[in-house]
Amino acid sequence: MYTTILSVKVNTSNLRIPSAYLKHEVEIDIYAPEGILGNEKIELLLLNDGQDVAMMDFPKILQAAHQHKRNHRLVVVAIKASEDRLMEYGVAGIPDFRGRGAKAGAYTDFVIKELLPFVKKKIAMPITGKVAYAGFSLGGLSAFDIAWNHPAVFDAVGVFSGAFWWRTRDLADGYTDADRIMHALIERTSTRADMKFWLMTGTEDEKADRNKNFIIDSIDDTIDIVKALLKKGYKRNENVFYFEKVGGKHDVPTWESVMPAFLNWAFEV
Repeated sequence: MYTTILSVKVNTSNLRIPSAYLKHEVEIDIYAPEGILGNEKIELLLLNDGQDVAMMDFPKILQAAHQHKRNHRLVVVAIKASEDRLMEYGVAGIPDFRGRGAKAGAYTDFVIKELLPFVKKKIAMPITGKVAYAGFSLGGLSAFDIAWNHPAVFDAVGVFSGAFWWRTRDLADGYTDADRIMHALIERTSTRADMKFWLMTGTEDEKADRNKNFIIDSIDDTIDIVKALLKKGYKRNENVFYFEKVGGKHDVPTWESVMPAFLNWAFEV
């Protein structure tokens, strides 16, 4: 499926980081090209739901991403979700209507104040290129929130089948589109003007269609995120790219199939 590049071997390291903010250890996998000298443009990608990344042939994906890019080296850190995923992922400071995401602020603190310093020390060379954050489903919403709120840290964000339905009011309690948490956050706040956003859904991501417009909710909600970003002044394709995978489902094989497209767009490697 992917081109084998003999000149760039990717090594995987499994590590555990104790977190004072989350009060438990966090397991990560670091995928790093072998033989980094330090004179290359070193870039960094954080991925939520690292347990899903582990189900992909990710070393081969990353190996292929380096083809013909001799001066770029992309290091990827896959953060495995804990048993408290539904509380740690979400939008910091704004739990959903069931109280989920209540620990999203603590997870943000872990990423910014514990994980990144740990990773940079582990790499032991300056990150001179782009830094991006991405994730799948609820992990994608979390990545978007953290990147949006830390523009000095991140240059780009990727969301695969994002949980942009995340809302403050249940459908049975008079929900309207104004109750969607991330859409409202984009409307009332700002981030860096040159941030890049890569958003993906699959045409078979789900079956739900709450407004009965014959478009599944995951596509509706993601397209509305695109519209909100364009309204902010971001440019289509240059800053905002929407990828709709025909036949794509809410699963690891779909996300694996589009991962090369994300890496190529976000890092131009």
